[in-house]
Amino acid sequence: MINAADIVVTMGCGDACPVIDGHRYLDRPVPDPDGAPLVVVRRVRDDIDAHITDLLNSLPPTA
Repeated sequence: MINAADIVVTMGCGDACPVIDGHRYLDRPVPDPDGAPLVVVRRVRDDIDAHITDLLNSLPPTA
């Protein structure tokens, strides 16, 4: 799946994730919400949503 991607977004795996030349990588560390209160889980969800929305808005339009 990575071979078909132009941009790969990882969530804090750093060097543990495979890196394939020719792709743009964005690492967005995310706190593990396992066992966290619902308010924290919602904050993590909203942060991921905001990062993805910003990324999508930064991409050039496609034909």
